[in-house]
Amino acid sequence: MTETTDLPMIPAAKPIIGEEERAAVDRVLRSGMVAQGPEVAAFETEFADQLVGGRTCVAVNSGTSGLHLGLLAAGIGAGDEVIVPSFTFAATANSVALTGATPVFADISPDTFNLDPESVRAAVTDRTAAVMPVHLYGHPADMEGLGQVAAEAGVQLFEDAAQAHGATYHGEPVGSFGVFGMFSLYPTKNMTSGEGGMVSCGDEEIARGVRLLRNQGMEKQYANEVVGLNNRMTDIHAAIGRVQLTKVGAWTAQRQANAAWLDEHLEGVVTPPVRQGCTHVYHQYTVRIAGASGAERDRVVQALREEHRVGCGVYYPTPNHELVSLARYAPAHELPETARAAAEVISLPVHPSLSQGDLERIATAVSTVVGAGR
Repeated sequence: MTETTDLPMIPAAKPIIGEEERAAVDRVLRSGMVAQGPEVAAFETEFADQLVGGRTCVAVNSGTSGLHLGLLAAGIGAGDEVIVPSFTFAATANSVALTGATPVFADISPDTFNLDPESVRAAVTDRTAAVMPVHLYGHPADMEGLGQVAAEAGVQLFEDAAQAHGATYHGEPVGSFGVFGMFSLYPTKNMTSGEGGMVSCGDEEIARGVRLLRNQGMEKQYANEVVGLNNRMTDIHAAIGRVQLTKVGAWTAQRQANAAWLDEHLEGVVTPPVRQGCTHVYHQYTVRIAGASGAERDRVVQALREEHRVGCGVYYPTPNHELVSLARYAPAHELPETARAAAEVISLPVHPSLSQGDLERIATAVSTVVGAGR
């Protein structure tokens, strides 16, 4: 009999790079034009048409750059406050802090892990300039509720859609609601350009601002209009992204099918619900071990990895406001749902490369480990 530890590891994520992507890179290299050029322009147009309803898109060198430049283009700076979740990757709050503004942390809804509109309402002050939800794990945030709070407060609404390519809220794509939306193109995302980000812009003024800021403040060479950065995307990366755009729809459908199978067969954990009117694209398939402490959850993760060879992750074990880098912005009020999620969550493999055997191993492993009370 095969020992469990002799089984190959099921990876938590698996970027898919094929011959088409390699051929696209070779095409660019042969062209001699490898910096920002025609491939970037084509990628921007194709991304806009396929994923954000034709909104103007501007490509940059990373998701964090996309957030940073979007905030700057929207006029965010020193003296402003931007309300963000603490239960997310640090790039969300980092991008706010990099503008000189203050990230203000609000709590999340327990079902979707996204910003709770009532917690956001309680965090609004006379310095609030914007609200920036994250469509965490690929499930849309409550854009109606958050939009209402932003409208009442007279502030801007932005979207961190780093993990949510193709997700929809009541029939409309994420990234099409805010003044700007940002999509990450990091290798582990639902689609990749190798590295990069895409900013969907609510109007041409924002789009022009992001274009200026990504290119040293220039649209025309040596005609610098503002102090800018070098956050351009290369044609090499754009060529990869263009190929991935042709595949992401099928990959998303497979993620959703894998998630549906896990929903039916997992035992002992709380599977991720999907709110009515929302399309979840399952960048992560995140379950809860209800009532677990962080240490209990970590023992489950260790057993899944070491005893059953099931790769999994914890996104995110430390809320942003508890990180050394961001603790200076810690909220004065408690974030109980954020604390609970940070202790209870585990993200299981859901990527499109999983086989039926992989899914069955995942379900068996979770049942065994959680049932054993680890």
